[in-house]
Amino acid sequence: MCPLTGRARLSYEHAEYLFKQATKNIDPTGAGYTLHQLRHSRLTHLGEDGWSSSMLMALSGHWNLRSLGIYVRPSTEAVAAALAEHDPGRRRH
Repeated sequence: MCPLTGRARLSYEHAEYLFKQATKNIDPTGAGYTLHQLRHSRLTHLGEDGWSSSMLMALSGHWNLRSLGIYVRPSTEAVAAALAEHDPGRRRH
């Protein structure tokens, strides 16, 4: 129980159960996504949006790049878009 509101708190296990139930219809395996997969996805999307490693580490609580690298997996499309944006041939002088 929350001491401020008197309401019951949602446990991690129950939150994950609810999230899996809500995402079953969009998960190709039909099992539903986990909260841990949501964490991976959020960090990956922020990385694709240009967040620095230090910002991602501060957000996620990671202390080194190796452990952060497990979470941040940019898509091939995101890498191609970043390369195209920074291609020296496209620069106007």
